[in-house]
Amino acid sequence: MPSPLSDDAKKMLSKPNPAVISTVRSDGHPVTAATWYLLRDDKVLVNMDVARKRLDHLRKDPRVSLTVIDGDDWYTHVTVIGRVTQMYDDEGLADIDALSQHYQGKEYPQRDRPRVSALIEVDRVHGWGAQKNNDQPDGRG
Repeated sequence: MPSPLSDDAKKMLSKPNPAVISTVRSDGHPVTAATWYLLRDDKVLVNMDVARKRLDHLRKDPRVSLTVIDGDDWYTHVTVIGRVTQMYDDEGLADIDALSQHYQGKEYPQRDRPRVSALIEVDRVHGWGAQKNNDQPDGRG
């Protein structure tokens, strides 16, 4: 099956842009949090401290959306809508180190807390601004 991510979306997602992830609480309400992400092939890696409530949400309901905002043009963003298909312990902190290298250019500094990684499989993509991929009016008259 072809990836729902266009080449332009992949190019944008390959950069360390600001992002917000949305998960679903057990009562059905959405909850959002700023997060780091890393594009791995056609999936998106996120990583959380083992104590994050977000892990409970994902274990009960793997549906997520991740909105990535172009760091140079906040009007341009890509939202990936999908589900977590794999969660695993981040042994040796390899994934958080990869994320930290991507965003900060150095190893993740806190080494005394276990972390969990999650891979998001992308089902749909919503783009806006330079990434616009729909017929909705954009208000730019």
